[in-house]
Amino acid sequence: MAAKRLRQDADQDPESSSDGKRVRRLPSFSTVIREAMMAKSLQNIFFALEPLLRKVVQEEVEKGVIHGLRLFQRYKNVLILFLRFYDHQDASFSNLDSFPLRSNSMHLEAAPEASSLKLVFKTQLSLPIFTGSKIECLENNPLELAIVDSDTGQPLASPLPWPVRVEVVVLDGDFPGGDQSEWSSADFQRNIVKERTGKRPLLTGEVNVTMRDVSAVISDLSFTDNSSWIRSRQFRIGARIVAAAGSQNEQRIKEAMTVPFVVKDHRGELYRKHYPPALGDEVWRLERIGKDGAFHRKLSAANIHTVQEFLKLLIVEPHSLRDILGVGMSDRVWEATVAHAKTCPVGGKLYLYQGSQCSLLLNCICEPVGIVHGHTTLTLQELSQGQRTYVRHLAKEAYQNWDRLEEANDQFNQRVLPQYVEMQQSGVESLAWYSVDQGIAVDYPFEDYEIVDSALSGFG
Repeated sequence: MAAKRLRQDADQDPESSSDGKRVRRLPSFSTVIREAMMAKSLQNIFFALEPLLRKVVQEEVEKGVIHGLRLFQRYKNVLILFLRFYDHQDASFSNLDSFPLRSNSMHLEAAPEASSLKLVFKTQLSLPIFTGSKIECLENNPLELAIVDSDTGQPLASPLPWPVRVEVVVLDGDFPGGDQSEWSSADFQRNIVKERTGKRPLLTGEVNVTMRDVSAVISDLSFTDNSSWIRSRQFRIGARIVAAAGSQNEQRIKEAMTVPFVVKDHRGELYRKHYPPALGDEVWRLERIGKDGAFHRKLSAANIHTVQEFLKLLIVEPHSLRDILGVGMSDRVWEATVAHAKTCPVGGKLYLYQGSQCSLLLNCICEPVGIVHGHTTLTLQELSQGQRTYVRHLAKEAYQNWDRLEEANDQFNQRVLPQYVEMQQSGVESLAWYSVDQGIAVDYPFEDYEIVDSALSGFG
């Protein structure tokens, strides 16, 4: 029986036997799952890399297209300006204006990159700015606009072939964001700040000027509202070229804008500080001294009402001035006030104080600038330490008798003033900032007038 079963098995078709073996060799379920997961992972990786690869390729293509458009735009406008200037524009060039500056397939806008000219404000604004006050540049000059080359910053060498109209607007102080130096005309337009509802136009005066040359002056411009109501709390002044009708494809001239600044209400102008202060300014115009404040009252009680009187005492007796202001003024506040006061221009007028042995030349803040002894005129740098001690004593006498000082004549001015100006330009500190050695001060006491002979021994 067993032998018969063996024979039957042997007589079976070999192909059916091989099929059985093939069935037994099929992969397991876990193997199928693992291979499917690997294929899925590769597919996910490809899907993740596809946007990155597309972006890299698109950026490279965009750079090439923009670079080409920028070159074409620059040379196109040079040709147009040349032809219009000589009034020989040929019909074959007329279709240059219709050249598309925008690629419809890639939605690229080349205007921000294609501007070879730009408007600029030539000088910085004079700050702070108050509502109702005329906006000016440094040194009280009017605002001035100019067209310059975007790459070099140099003004155009030749005048414009035709006048252009410039519009002056108010911009948000946060525009453009960060370190961004390029923007489109649409971005500029979106960041223009308009007046609040029910208010007057935010900017009044010469908000539209005609530029017939490569520059234009804006002499009348002022704000009607402060900047506290917008999120950035700051404004910028911007300027842009207004294209004439039918000239949409003209060369874009990049817009100009100032640095951001705060516009304060005009009521604060009554208390504004002056930069630099003037000699005749009231003393509260100095930094950290408020009008009718504690420091102002202390100075007024000591008959110090103007910046000039403040500086005179600072030169002659700085410790007395510090004592007048008291411990309520910290060292940091004191340094800020003194630094602001020292920016005051003192001019070139000199005064002469006649001493017992020599004469002292002083400027308008009682600062010694020279010594006259006989026919010799010496500057402070030529004096010994003992002589400087005596000069300090004469300066105190001059301060106490300021109303009796004589104005120096032209002869003294010609001899001393050039050396005085040279001393200021070279950065050499004047007498008030020389420290007197205490040992020498004891040897030459101020109350003992025998100091004169010894101190002046080197004057002859």
